[in-house]
Amino acid sequence: MQAVRTREEQRPDVIDASPASARSWSPEAEIGMRVEDIWDSLDAAQGGQLDKLNSCFDSIPVASFPHTFAGAQLVEIPSDATLAEAVDILSRNRIISAPVRNVDAPEDASWIDRYIGIVEFAGIAVWLLHKSEAAATKAEVSADELAAKLGTITLESAAVAAATAVRDSKTVESDGAMAEVLGALPSSDLFNKTKVQDISGSFRWAPFLALQRSDTFLTMLLLLSKYRMKSLPVVDIGEGTISNIVTQAAVLHMLAECVGLHWFEEWGTKTLSEIGLPIMRLSKIVKIREDEPALKAFRLMRRKGVGGIPVVDETGKAIGSIMIKDVKHLLTASDANRDYRTQTAKDFIANVRQSSGERQMTIITCSRSDTVKDIILKLDAEKRQRIYVINDEGNLDGLITLRDIIAKLVYEPPGYFGDFFNGVIPLPQSSRV
Repeated sequence: MQAVRTREEQRPDVIDASPASARSWSPEAEIGMRVEDIWDSLDAAQGGQLDKLNSCFDSIPVASFPHTFAGAQLVEIPSDATLAEAVDILSRNRIISAPVRNVDAPEDASWIDRYIGIVEFAGIAVWLLHKSEAAATKAEVSADELAAKLGTITLESAAVAAATAVRDSKTVESDGAMAEVLGALPSSDLFNKTKVQDISGSFRWAPFLALQRSDTFLTMLLLLSKYRMKSLPVVDIGEGTISNIVTQAAVLHMLAECVGLHWFEEWGTKTLSEIGLPIMRLSKIVKIREDEPALKAFRLMRRKGVGGIPVVDETGKAIGSIMIKDVKHLLTASDANRDYRTQTAKDFIANVRQSSGERQMTIITCSRSDTVKDIILKLDAEKRQRIYVINDEGNLDGLITLRDIIAKLVYEPPGYFGDFFNGVIPLPQSSRV
């Protein structure tokens, strides 16, 4: 796969000049000032607000985006690392994904040979849950026997068994068996001997979808929203290396730093209702009751393809949230906390908060009358990926993600990506990560 390119191979129209007025701004706000300069130079007759924003973002190269790991070394995961080691690397560095470096590639390899993909915490979690559910639906066996099964199960048989499990509701609902499997996982071969390169076939891109430094912000924003990328490596073709990684959260922080600029205020002071948010309505939100097993939340996330689930009380009010990455508490729990795997959702949240200080298991909320600016500032301050919309009674009324916000900032011009995504969007049914 090549790095994604838009209409032209060369972009002579890309603006590289710094903002006209030099000020003491953050790097992200400097980008906002460049948008402001372009915005002010556009004729009012050049279209509506979104047309002008598209023009602005299509005039700024990705090379201008602030480095997310400036001053620090890019965290990479070697392809021969085990899943247990990968989980440890991601947890220690407090990141949700990292590029996988091919340990067999020569020093002078191109980027496409140097890396085999990007592994996400969510991807590892979903893969392990997939295989664990397959083992749990086999037969009523002891925890030791389940651990043995996990150590010898093959990818092919696991995939077939998991597919059968989804169809067979009688065996899938066996929470006790599933809890035993998860209890066996931390010491199993599946977790401790499976290498990251062994699950590379479940990555969405091979090796990954990358930007070149000369691609524009418009390309970047479209990939992070409409095309559902969580992060985008920026590759230096000449060096064969990754020079930056742009995430949805980094873009949101850039927007938060642009508060007060004319172009941002014109867009950001609109209410959620005015801008068409939330996209996801209440009927589509996957949720779990506080008295149901926490394990059910992870299984629902795997089956429904969502990254988080709100936990609600008997009145329907949200008391917290469980994210797919929280499966790490099941995988790394000490013997004293092994009951994580059998706790209710309410107790799981309370105990994880107490033992690890995990603040993100609380939820943040907003109302439909809040502005886009309000939402951006709240999400950025809390370092969150999603915010729940509640009604006047305090009950859930919708969900807004970072992707939803970015999607309201730009639109894809006809033919912008040519036939690059033909057959890829929507995702193939076989895509699990």
